[in-house]
Amino acid sequence: MISANDLSPAELAALLHFHADAGVEWLLEEEAVDRFAEFEAMKAARRPPAQTQQEPSPAEQRPSPGQRQTSPRPSAAARPAPASGPQPAIPDGEAVQQARFVAEAARSLSELKTAIEAFNGCNLKHSARSTIFASGKAESGIMVIGSAPSAEDDREGTPFSGKSGQLFDKMLAAIGLDRSSVLLTQVIPWRPPGNRPASPAEMDICRPFIERQIALAEPQAILLLGNFAARFFFGENDTIHGLRGRWREIAVAGRVIPAIASLHPQDLLTAPVNKRLAWNDLLVFQAKLNALSLLRN
Repeated sequence: MISANDLSPAELAALLHFHADAGVEWLLEEEAVDRFAEFEAMKAARRPPAQTQQEPSPAEQRPSPGQRQTSPRPSAAARPAPASGPQPAIPDGEAVQQARFVAEAARSLSELKTAIEAFNGCNLKHSARSTIFASGKAESGIMVIGSAPSAEDDREGTPFSGKSGQLFDKMLAAIGLDRSSVLLTQVIPWRPPGNRPASPAEMDICRPFIERQIALAEPQAILLLGNFAARFFFGENDTIHGLRGRWREIAVAGRVIPAIASLHPQDLLTAPVNKRLAWNDLLVFQAKLNALSLLRN
């Protein structure tokens, strides 16, 4: 095992970033902790006490003359469970209702951003570094929605960062756009550990936030990037290859908005052969923006 004392500051920083990107959330402690014993103690503490012995009478409780009175020692099961850190909030029905209330109470994107940053009802927030919120120009009428923050997004605090963000900038430039002229956001505001897919419960807790972003921004056209984003809004289980390239309508807050899905820039980095498909989708998206007079030539 490599000791931290043998690493330079740059090597140590790189190692820590590697572990964070891999989804490591806890470091080893100085002393070994018996988690099995902690779990058993916590179960015993929650279990109602068993009435196995009859309570002694007051006379029996009084010490005899000359007998020193001592306090009874609690059994292992009666001892309080060892203190542990705060338990992560797991999305449930009550948390979903709270998220809806918080989202609907926001009257602007800035208010919604503040509300999401203060919201603690989703476990994803406790493992993420940043809360990724919409950035760019809401007044453009053009909205681009990705799936979930990547490790680079989480580190930088902005959507579409890193290498995939650089490719994304080139994709926008090819149809006469840039990230400052559209509104960029993600379906999930917090990066799932290890870039795993968000669970159905996590999707439920985040749905009010992304739908409220759309309602407040009032886009006239939406570009969805990635398999997860397409499935989330279209309600289908097909792959991105079956969902991409065709205009559909999504209903949010009483408005029907045209939306088209395409491959995420990260998909194109993994399989560059699909760039031709993404380019075709971008041309269809550009034609729609021209028809809506949203492109400034």
